Amino acid sequence: MLATNNYKFWFVTGSQFLYGPEALAKVEADAREIVEKMNAAGTLPYPIEFKMVATTADNITEFMKEANYHDEVAGVITWMHTFSPAKNWIRGTQLLTKPLLHLATQFLDNIPYDSIDFDYMNVNQSAHGDREYAFINARLQKNNKIIFGHWNDQETQSEVAKWMDVAVAYNESFKIKIVTFADKMRNVAVTDGDKVEAQIKFGWTVDYWGIGDMAAAIDAVDQVAVDQLYIDLQDKYDYVQGENSAEKFEYNVKYQLREYLGIKQFMDEHGYTGFTTNFEDLVGVEQLPGLAAQMLMADGYGFAGEGDWKTAALVRLFKVMAHNEKTVFMEDYTLDMRKGHEAILGSHMLEVDPTIASDRPRVEVHPLDIGGKDDPARLVFTGMEAEGVDVTMADYGDEFKLMSYDIIGNKPEAETPFLPVAKQLWTPKMGLKAGAEAWMKIGGGHHTVLSFAIDAEQINDLSNLFALHFIDIK
Repeated sequence: MLATNNYKFWFVTGSQFLYGPEALAKVEADAREIVEKMNAAGTLPYPIEFKMVATTADNITEFMKEANYHDEVAGVITWMHTFSPAKNWIRGTQLLTKPLLHLATQFLDNIPYDSIDFDYMNVNQSAHGDREYAFINARLQKNNKIIFGHWNDQETQSEVAKWMDVAVAYNESFKIKIVTFADKMRNVAVTDGDKVEAQIKFGWTVDYWGIGDMAAAIDAVDQVAVDQLYIDLQDKYDYVQGENSAEKFEYNVKYQLREYLGIKQFMDEHGYTGFTTNFEDLVGVEQLPGLAAQMLMADGYGFAGEGDWKTAALVRLFKVMAHNEKTVFMEDYTLDMRKGHEAILGSHMLEVDPTIASDRPRVEVHPLDIGGKDDPARLVFTGMEAEGVDVTMADYGDEFKLMSYDIIGNKPEAETPFLPVAKQLWTPKMGLKAGAEAWMKIGGGHHTVLSFAIDAEQINDLSNLFALHFIDIK
């Protein structure tokens, strides 16, 4: 996958001097044990590093400033082992720019009835301290995450793991750079948007480059590299010549591989993490990127067709959150409206990537009927049977909105011999009619990110970090 930072999370425990040095030593020992055992459990996608027991406004403020400074720190996890006066946390919390998780837990998962005394009560005041600490975050409108549960429970650790993925995606959002080769598709409304506002709000940089720049990068690729990739790719995918001559099949597949290598080289040289193309502007390019776009998305790059830079950035963002698993660029294509069969058949001509494939993808070459270019090679496969989400973003002029509904992914009821594309069948959990009406009523677009690895809670958590209007359609 396209590389991200080696992220970690800092852990800080709240207390005060009221209970004496022995109590503070116990607080630190317990906190270190929690961090050690959570790291050892193998559930978390990123390591936690214990940093300190926070006892004063000054050391809390310095800690938060340090967390901001270190790029490898994706977020801060706080735990109130004892009672930590919340006024101590005000300045540091105000200064913190990284995601914040309040882990509302307790060292023991039980009440030791046979031995509990005032010393135990003084030190183990998480039930008390959590509420004091949560109040100040609420008053500061911090939009932090709260997870309640015992730290050693698998369910709690899984919730922490999901939040970690959100926090990393938030950090990576400010590194997203999308190159739009040519402009967006002419006369289309929903794919437009305010690039400056997107950079202010999400950190996304969106740059225009002419199609000639892409063509030059493609033409500059070494043929030896193309020939070797053509051989290597057969270990992953089946080559299906079909009705093409052997020469045409090989040439058209190799041209897509040339596009893949050329676009990848261009993006890597200029620091881009995603791109768009437009079938209305392909001067100097022999084929609309199909297999090339699919392979780049499988590598973790963002992509969307028709110049839709918002969805390209969203694809990259969600791929980071999903570790590039089961998360793809998608488009609603055609419907089954029969009672008992209601479903949406999704695809996008050529560019759905194979992270959702349920069968071994096939490399095929077929005409496209749009764009006026040579027959493009593409991966053909069928999607998954699983539960997931379908997400879209739109710019309404005064704000960006993120919209999503839960879906049930299925396989088509029959083969589609005359539709050689990557395809996914799904139905909104609320039903096709209710889902479609709700989606269209709020202005949801036709380009989406479909994921079987992310859930609505994570999307909501990410939206909170950005102060983004999120509509979870139920």
